Amino acid sequence: MGLLPPLEDDLPEQPQEIRVPLQAIRGRGAATAMAHRFAKDQREPADDGWSPVRATGNAQDLVTVDGCQEGEDEWGSGAPGGLAACEDGEGDIRPSPVTRVHFETARSALCANDSPDIFFELSVNPYRGCEHGCIYCYARPTHSYLNFSPGLDFETQIVAKHNIAQVLRQELAQPRYVPRLLNIGSATDCYQPVERDLKLTRSVIEVMREARHPFSLITKSSGVERDLDLLAPLAAQRLAAVYVTITTLDATLARRMEPRAAAPHRRLRTIRALAEAGVPVGVSVAPQIPFITEDMEQVLEAARDAGARTAFYTVLRLPWELDALFREWLTVHYPQRAARVMARVQDLHHLTDAQRAAGKTYDSDFATRMKGSGLWADLLRQRFANTCRRLGLNREREGLDLGQFRPGLLRGQGSLF
Repeated sequence: MGLLPPLEDDLPEQPQEIRVPLQAIRGRGAATAMAHRFAKDQREPADDGWSPVRATGNAQDLVTVDGCQEGEDEWGSGAPGGLAACEDGEGDIRPSPVTRVHFETARSALCANDSPDIFFELSVNPYRGCEHGCIYCYARPTHSYLNFSPGLDFETQIVAKHNIAQVLRQELAQPRYVPRLLNIGSATDCYQPVERDLKLTRSVIEVMREARHPFSLITKSSGVERDLDLLAPLAAQRLAAVYVTITTLDATLARRMEPRAAAPHRRLRTIRALAEAGVPVGVSVAPQIPFITEDMEQVLEAARDAGARTAFYTVLRLPWELDALFREWLTVHYPQRAARVMARVQDLHHLTDAQRAAGKTYDSDFATRMKGSGLWADLLRQRFANTCRRLGLNREREGLDLGQFRPGLLRGQGSLF
């Protein structure tokens, strides 16, 4: 006698999948380790019933509480990694993902830039990834080339080019090298927390000083004050300039948007310290994010009062995975205005209805990607220009002196000058 198949009512019910809700992570900008664009698999956390639903992205990533503050050290940033504990209303201690540093042997130090919308032609970046965790960082998608997530991995898996000073010295000493405008830290912050111990940026500046090669650098960190002993004499010879990025004066917003960068008031102190030391200092109010960073005029005025004499801005750009990451961040922190923010970002880039329907967020054309185009971009441009005019910013620009470059000094040769 054959066995009868079980009735449908006798089959066990399929377990219901319970997805873990997105929640912010203390001291981190991204909420998940989002898969990069080259990944074959994509994983999402789900509650299996064995533990409380509080993980975010990875098993070890636990929720943060907005009311808890990051500590501020002499660099103006939170603890550089490890367990940054915080107690929530129930007394639970929830750690932040640990930061890990990977050392890379660099084959080159100089990166050429032929983009017509960027003022420098060469750049040097001692680090890949950035612990500051700025959610809007356009460099996040570059971590995909390393098989890392542009989300949490970009903030927690830092690649340090341990030999960058030696490689830079060799490249500058080559007979065919011609000095050009050079920026340090254009992709990832050259004074992020690990610089305190590794001193790679300082070693790069020392090479630039030996060669008398002019440079600018850009940072959100007060750590640049450590190197005033190098920067001030170079600035007096028109060989160095510094830009400090301040996106907002709202400390709560800054903590959510750029969690391990120095607090806004600390960056203003850095501008003052640089200016008092005689270093030409400018302020970057980039990127401008509609309905999020709405105090551009106040930032420019505070920076001018602190000693900044030049300023620039860009609009928000969302290449590759950064689009999804930023939308995720809006869902976590500003869900009620998320759709409005994204619609205005598309307005700033003057996208057509067809482009919007196709899911495009911004226009990557060199002619328009930095400042945008169309009505809303024009209004933003006028706000910036009028404020700079009123405050006296950008009236005078002191150019760096490329004529002082002496490559022979790197080869141990003397100089008659």
